[in-house]
Amino acid sequence: MAEEPKLEVLMARQPIYTKSQDVVAFELLFRDSEGRFVEGLKDEDATLGVLMGTYSSIFKKGSIKSVPCFLKVTDSFLLNNDVPELPRESFVLELLGHSDISPELIGRVKGLAREGYRLALADYDPRDPKFEPLLNVVHILKLDIQLLGLDNIPPLLQKLRPYQLELLADKVETQDEFRRCLEMGFGLYMGYFLNKPEPVKGKKISGNKVVLLQLLAELQRPAATAESIEQVALNDPALTYRILRVVNSAAFNLQREISSLSHAIALLGVEQIKRWVMLFLTSSDSNKPDELTRNMLVRGRFCELLAEMMGRDEPINHFIVGLLSQLDVLLDMSMDDLMAQVPLQQEMKDALLSREHSYGEMLQQIEFYERGNFDQLSSALDRPFYEVAYRHSLNWAQQIMQAMQNG
Repeated sequence: MAEEPKLEVLMARQPIYTKSQDVVAFELLFRDSEGRFVEGLKDEDATLGVLMGTYSSIFKKGSIKSVPCFLKVTDSFLLNNDVPELPRESFVLELLGHSDISPELIGRVKGLAREGYRLALADYDPRDPKFEPLLNVVHILKLDIQLLGLDNIPPLLQKLRPYQLELLADKVETQDEFRRCLEMGFGLYMGYFLNKPEPVKGKKISGNKVVLLQLLAELQRPAATAESIEQVALNDPALTYRILRVVNSAAFNLQREISSLSHAIALLGVEQIKRWVMLFLTSSDSNKPDELTRNMLVRGRFCELLAEMMGRDEPINHFIVGLLSQLDVLLDMSMDDLMAQVPLQQEMKDALLSREHSYGEMLQQIEFYERGNFDQLSSALDRPFYEVAYRHSLNWAQQIMQAMQNG
């Protein structure tokens, strides 16, 4: 892993989606080294550089783009005039509902709006009149659908209509909730609805995925040879060709063209080919959003890096567990059904089904980090290393998505 600047801040990013499930922004979840929510951007230049370079960056429609980041700001942060000179197009300042909404704060927020900052309001409670003055100032209103209750939202939206706000549905946990919010006319969505599979009864794994699973089984067989692995791959020549195209792509800076899978195995080793087989297993041939594949890649690499840093055995197996932890969502199958069809060691299956063993424990660490539950992270590793590994995984996932698209 390349040397990365260590920050005193733990940061994760949570996607904000459009109706078509494209990512248009990220909300930043962050705490400082003492476990407190960060009042400001300390060590401004380093943190800001990382935010702009990694956390706001996304591979979309064949190129790398930057999307805005939602930055939670407290009233004291705003009133102390601590707001660093942030690029206006790159950040949305998110006001928190527990702020003391004083005339002074309203004046400050109006000033920021005049300066061209985009503003969002979180934790809105329609029963509390204190929010009223802010509705004329902010651009985006975040509604916690779990707190408000889906059935109570339509009359609320009627009441909010005159303010002409962009509405963000927060804590959308299931596909059904997403569809209901869509019907109500929300423009933006946050929550873990993409992480939940909608199993289709009796569904079988599709053709080229079957070959990938056969390849995976062969790669795990102790007596396997480069030739026996190639024989399985040749059942799907198009797939073999794609793997070779990717392996030959610029991401690997190889001195000479690789002409066959057995040649690739001889040059790169079984572990690298196993990794690519897994990556192709996660590439979607359906209408799933890019963010799902991206998150699977991030999880795989993050699991592997943490395993390496903590001195665990078999980092590649941690990679596989992280990567496959959302295969049920990608294929719309229950994890139980999938595990019955996927040739993996039992320990890895147990990790995916019930978070057992070292693999399952590491996957749980990843899930804590993703959700910003930083206080639940293991103390086996210094906190800044988590952030460095996460950031590296974001960059790595981006490179892989590029390689797979060009492959």
